[in-house]
Amino acid sequence: MSSHELADWLRLTLIPGIGGERQRRLLKAFGLPEAIFAARQSALAELIGDKLARALHDHDASEAIAATLAWAEQPGNTLLTLADADYPPRLLELPDPPTLLYVKGDTSLLNRPGLAIVGARSATPQGESNAAAFAEALARSGLNIISGLALGIDAAAHAGALDADGATIAVIGTGADRMYPARNQALARRILERGAIVTEFPLGTQVAAHNFPRRNRIISGLAQGVLVVEAALNSGSLITARLATEQGREVFAIPGSIHSPQSKGCHRLIRDGAKLVETAEDILEEAVFSGYANVISPAADAPTDTAPDSDRSSDDLLAALGHDPVSLDTLAARTGLTADALYAILLSLELDGHLARLPGGRFQRRI
Repeated sequence: MSSHELADWLRLTLIPGIGGERQRRLLKAFGLPEAIFAARQSALAELIGDKLARALHDHDASEAIAATLAWAEQPGNTLLTLADADYPPRLLELPDPPTLLYVKGDTSLLNRPGLAIVGARSATPQGESNAAAFAEALARSGLNIISGLALGIDAAAHAGALDADGATIAVIGTGADRMYPARNQALARRILERGAIVTEFPLGTQVAAHNFPRRNRIISGLAQGVLVVEAALNSGSLITARLATEQGREVFAIPGSIHSPQSKGCHRLIRDGAKLVETAEDILEEAVFSGYANVISPAADAPTDTAPDSDRSSDDLLAALGHDPVSLDTLAARTGLTADALYAILLSLELDGHLARLPGGRFQRRI
């Protein structure tokens, strides 16, 4: 596509008030953007009204267009329009496909089979461990891991895929020149080495809450299924799961503790028909992922159920911990150990990565 043609696509998407629905209405009526801008104002007004028809001709986006074309000329940056052969075919199945995609990294990954892994930003240590383990196992099987670059489950899923030397796609809710959150800048750089970062938002778009549901439809749209690892009842991950269902994608959920607020969203999804999963094989046995069965179970690379040394007291304490957050008093009652003895064992297990210390003086095992 020539820079002139691409400039017309950019111009169409940069006019305030002419969102995706109106853009698609105009494209359906007139064809390519060049024909839209050549059409009579009266013909345009019949589709989008007089005010927007005037804006379509009068709005000056030349500065933003020039900056975006310069961005697209940089190595690794790509603009994909609805008319491009490389535009992801799964997004074309959506009722509201993005008119334009800004991609940093390998655009070919957008056409490969993938699984979206999403969940809570304020994830538990166990939730992050589960997300990373599933992502690593599924990436080794050849699936793309798709997520939203958020803190918590998203970041753990991206990292797990990268640790398996697999591919991962991050769909963001800002412009491609803005990485949010700042704490994931280093992770974003890792993703660009083996994956791609995708957005439909123009360069310079800052963080805005209403952009994330729009981003979520692309996360689920690029994937063949969505795995929810942890989610509260008001989590944006449930929006992604709902969109996945509407898009005809498979929805999977990992169950958790009945006492954890971060498990309630997953439990609701399971009650509503999502598939309960405990291993990567539970996902790969679905017909939509046929041909990707050569996978290592997440349990294969997870820490074992016993402490690394032969100290029986550590084994007993891990068993007493269970899988829910536990207070020191509860552990003392379960084990009969004094507080001093418990602290010594807990510190050893914490340093070895077998448990996490939570707010409120509670402990939770990571395995």
